[in-house]
Amino acid sequence: MLLGILVVLCFIPTADVTENKILVAQSPLLKVDNKSASLICNYTYNGTGEEFRASLHKGTDSATEVCFISWTKTVANKSSSNSTKEFNCQGAHDKDKVIFHLWNMSASQTDIYFCKIEVMYPPPYVYNEKSNGTVVHVQETPIQTKEPPPAIPLWIMPTVTGVLAFYSMLITAVFINYWQKSKKIMYHQSDYMNMTPRHPPYQKNKGYPPYAPTRDYTAYRYWQP
Repeated sequence: MLLGILVVLCFIPTADVTENKILVAQSPLLKVDNKSASLICNYTYNGTGEEFRASLHKGTDSATEVCFISWTKTVANKSSSNSTKEFNCQGAHDKDKVIFHLWNMSASQTDIYFCKIEVMYPPPYVYNEKSNGTVVHVQETPIQTKEPPPAIPLWIMPTVTGVLAFYSMLITAVFINYWQKSKKIMYHQSDYMNMTPRHPPYQKNKGYPPYAPTRDYTAYRYWQP
């Protein structure tokens, strides 16, 4: 009886231990200089899965799922989404690798990140063993400070003040000189002889206009001893 069981077991085909196995390889270090990064997850799979899901996890315990992407072999229907509000992440699948694009990263997001590849359909459910991960180092963006304007030498201000004062006095002197000359010209132009007609004092009512002053005839008498 025991011999018969052994014979039957000999004819049972042994399962291939390498079938439906997923292996993932990641770069050990990724430096982020401009707040954007592309983390590549290379993987190998020799099974017959049709529907896949890839996700990116943060932390040594992979407790935080950053984002994920799902796709199928037969239908080019891919979808991706962010799992947390603190990350901006978009996944893309390309043959035997998954690329996670991250942007607007901050220094506080510096950590180790792991890729996880899963076969969702058909059964059996398969996923990769935990890889070594990628340390993503987000460098601080240096704060750009405006350089203060160059200091003005101490001798410039007194010099400028003196020049302005000199020109002010010069302009004032020119104006006063011009004003005095204009006043003299106006004075000479207004110096004229009074030609208003006069009337004798004893002929006030003989046709002389009322505005005519009384003529003094004593000024025209000859001198008499």
